[in-house]
Amino acid sequence: MTLTELRYIVAVARERHFGRAAEACHVSQPTLSVAIKKLEEELGAQIFERTSAEVAMTALGILIVEQAQRVLEESNALRHLAKHGQDPLSGPLRLGAIYTVAPYLLPSLVRVARESMPNAPLFLEENFTVRLLEMLRQGALDCAILADPFPMAGLEVAELYDEPFYVAVPQDHPWTERQSIGHDELKEQNTLLLGAGHCFRDHVIGVCPELNRFGPGPTIGEQRSFEGSSLETIRQMVAGGIGITVLPRTSIPDPKTREGLIRYIPFEEPMPTRRVSLVWRKSYPRAAAMVELAKIIRRCDLPGVRLV
Repeated sequence: MTLTELRYIVAVARERHFGRAAEACHVSQPTLSVAIKKLEEELGAQIFERTSAEVAMTALGILIVEQAQRVLEESNALRHLAKHGQDPLSGPLRLGAIYTVAPYLLPSLVRVARESMPNAPLFLEENFTVRLLEMLRQGALDCAILADPFPMAGLEVAELYDEPFYVAVPQDHPWTERQSIGHDELKEQNTLLLGAGHCFRDHVIGVCPELNRFGPGPTIGEQRSFEGSSLETIRQMVAGGIGITVLPRTSIPDPKTREGLIRYIPFEEPMPTRRVSLVWRKSYPRAAAMVELAKIIRRCDLPGVRLV
């Protein structure tokens, strides 16, 4: 049994495909397949179920891959100790963030992190919550910035801040002079939502559950919800007068500003919010770096949020 073979099975578990795993490991597919078959024979256990559509793990294979990941983490920790001494703030960090946080936090975070942790450069990944959690548990990421709720089993969590939501309406909308919006009023409007997979979509539906009953329709003007691929795409649709939307506070300029094509209006109390946290594996050997990174995130320029 070798570390290379363990890397191969972790890669296959991550990619769910032998060809993509071989590409990720920079080897030919036959080389990877033969090595995994050899490991299965040595262990006397089948790790993967091979089908024409997708590679699945056996029940025992799941446990074997999890243990392989822990072994690889410990071997990486040994390399880190040899290269950087015992300084947890030295060496790169692989950080993931959900799509509705990354564009608004990362520019400030990268700047502050370069000043505070110059020997720990950040390698960044944007993705959905489910994918980030998968990458985190498989060791492809060291940590991730997520919004509640998410499964916390096996993870350490540093809560960062609570972020309120605002309603965004076109400049000629009847609500532009309103001081606040009631939660249940969204169902009366053409409301633009993020597509399935975005946790912020679920947050908005949590504010107004009736939105989940409206599917995309053929005409604008009905009580329907429409989907966009990103907050910035949806923002431009609001500016064009197609409908309204809900945005997290960090994604908008000063809500008191009345210039431009969009007006931002707070919700009535209790104002809906989301809690954003930094998470990492409990087995991750550089926990001190995670604690420092959480402190750095709290020092970033994030107007309108409440630090935890």
